[in-house]
Amino acid sequence: MLPRTDDPSIAETRAWVERVVIGLKLCPFAPAPALKGLIRYVTSDAETSEALMEHLATELQNLVSAPPEELETTLLIHPRVLQDFHDFNGFLTVADELLRVLGHEGEIQIASFHPNYQFAGTEPDDIGNATNRSPYPTLHLLREQSLSRAIDSFGDTASITAANLVTLEKLGPKGLHALMLGGPP
Repeated sequence: MLPRTDDPSIAETRAWVERVVIGLKLCPFAPAPALKGLIRYVTSDAETSEALMEHLATELQNLVSAPPEELETTLLIHPRVLQDFHDFNGFLTVADELLRVLGHEGEIQIASFHPNYQFAGTEPDDIGNATNRSPYPTLHLLREQSLSRAIDSFGDTASITAANLVTLEKLGPKGLHALMLGGPP
């Protein structure tokens, strides 16, 4: 299944990656694969967790079987299922189990993004939650080997979270909202 290039969820997610994730430097590892065109954006038409699990299995296989110089990472956007953050968060346990069953544990990692993402121990309106707030529920499939190389070359990854919080606090909720909509921060 090839991703549709006219899919609004892909366009909005790509814009979010470019403006927020890369533009605000929230993830120092994102620019390289983006510039090289090695990010696969795909929208799932799944309307149930079970259907999403099947699509996830397919995308995991696509990523594993593609050479890293052709496909580095996949963003599996699923706008029709797991809209509730707690349901989405619960699904991540099942997704990690799928990784194990398929034999990809230690090879692929699944990161999570959601419009209502909330880190444990935070309030829903905590600006720090914005680091993982995407336009749609999204599963980010990453090659662990590539992630390890990026971390090794970056150095002190402990500073990333603190720097992100400072950036988001300076921007504030209104600036972040404007940036998400395509305007200036």
